Amino acid sequence: MKRQRRDRSELLYTRGFQVGAQGRSLDICPYSDINLRQHWMAGWREGRTAFHQGMVGASLLATQPMNSVHI
Repeated sequence: MKRQRRDRSELLYTRGFQVGAQGRSLDICPYSDINLRQHWMAGWREGRTAFHQGMVGASLLATQPMNSVHI
């Protein structure tokens, strides 16, 4: 059975979300390509909002994108 590859934009969004939810800086974005950076930054903004609202533990898991398997 072949494994289905995840959409790259979804993966970038999820990783950005995780960084933002940890309260880390936007400056650590590892992507210089504007198209990749946009997806990462969108996730970072959502994660940062969750961080500022004090979401931790189970409440943070409820706000994460559905397919976020990577930590």
